[in-house]
Amino acid sequence: MDSIRSKQRVADHGEVFTPAWMVEAMLDLVKGETERINSRFLEPACGSGNFLVKILQRKLAAVELKYGQSDFERRHHALWGLMCIYGIELLNDNADECRSNLMAIFAEYLKINPVDDLYRAATYVLSVNIIRGDATKMKAHDDRPIIFASWGYIGTGKFGRNDFRLDELTNRSQPHFAHFADNNPFKPDKVHPPMTVGELATLAPETIV
Repeated sequence: MDSIRSKQRVADHGEVFTPAWMVEAMLDLVKGETERINSRFLEPACGSGNFLVKILQRKLAAVELKYGQSDFERRHHALWGLMCIYGIELLNDNADECRSNLMAIFAEYLKINPVDDLYRAATYVLSVNIIRGDATKMKAHDDRPIIFASWGYIGTGKFGRNDFRLDELTNRSQPHFAHFADNNPFKPDKVHPPMTVGELATLAPETIV
C-alpha cells in the first residue's frame, strides 16, 4: 500500500500509512506480547489495519502452535485472539477496510466462509472492536463515548464480555487514582451473560461494514 492515498486526506486528517517493514520492526519490539493469544492491542488511529493485521497473523500463528491438533480449541482460541484486537479510526472507508482485512486473515486461517457461525461471530466481534470515531476526543462518530468490549474465553466454547467506557478506563489509569482502596477500580459499564459462537453469530450485521 502507498504511504498516502491523497494529498488532500493528508492535509485534512494527517493520514499516512506505515509501511509493512516498519510495522514488523515496531512489533518486534514487543514480540512476546504480539505472540500471546490473549494480549490486548488498541490502535487509536488504525487506518486500514496495517498494524492490527500483522498482530492478528502473529496471534494466529501462536494458536496454530498451541492448539493446531484440536479443531475445537483452534477455532475458539483463534476467535479469542481476534477479540483482543481493537481499533479506532476517524474515516469510515478506512474502518470498513480494516474490518475487511482482519476478516480476510481470520477466514483464510480457519478456511471458513460467511455461512459458518464462526465467520458470523467474528463479523460481530469486528463490528464491536473496530470503531469509527475520534480517539483524541474518546467519542464515536455519533458523538457518544467510545465503549469497548473486554472479551474473555471461559472455556467449553463460551465467551464472556464486559463493556467499558474508554474515557473512564483512561482516567482511572492515571497516577492520581493510585490511592484507590479498591484493588480493581475498573468497573464495567455493562456485564453480558456468557455466549457461545452460535449466539454471537446471531448478533452479526449483514456485512462487516
